[in-house]
Amino acid sequence: MAQVVAVCGMPGSGKGEFAAVLAASGVPIVSMGDMIRAEVRSQGLVEEPHVFGQVAASLRAEHGEEVLAVRLCDRVDELLGDHSLVLIEGLRGTAEDAVFSARWGKIYRTVAIEADNELRFERILQRGRSEDGDRAAFETRNERERGWGLDHLIAEADDVLQNDVDLEKFQARCKGWLEEILAV
Repeated sequence: MAQVVAVCGMPGSGKGEFAAVLAASGVPIVSMGDMIRAEVRSQGLVEEPHVFGQVAASLRAEHGEEVLAVRLCDRVDELLGDHSLVLIEGLRGTAEDAVFSARWGKIYRTVAIEADNELRFERILQRGRSEDGDRAAFETRNERERGWGLDHLIAEADDVLQNDVDLEKFQARCKGWLEEILAV
């Protein structure tokens, strides 16, 4: 049976690492964050931490909270034609979750990645993405994503993976989760 999984978590929690483990196992990934990064580039904007948040908020304000979800649903359906599992990386809002749930019903599930606030900030400093920044940018981003309903998504997720360990152990947790899902 086909499955669509959306992974959520606060910035720096490990969503990208989770996606990397699944990708290494042949699971196609559709990234909501990549959609924002592409939009920033298409508008010719400078890639600075506050710009990514402004673009994400602007898209939602202009086209509705569910804009990113609506834009990627057809791509996920295409991938389901050739794959039994597709991962949506970076679920951040309840409106997006509602679109996915309505679209895929029982074959849709969510996974939350949880990690301590300080650990997340340390990871963000180490990864050095253009949308990352200092402590103030981190806190602003946390609040913006909470405003979209991310806390609710994490609390209501079908599965939760704790990412309070080193990378190798977390990757093992992700692989274990994937094996369980594929066995269903």
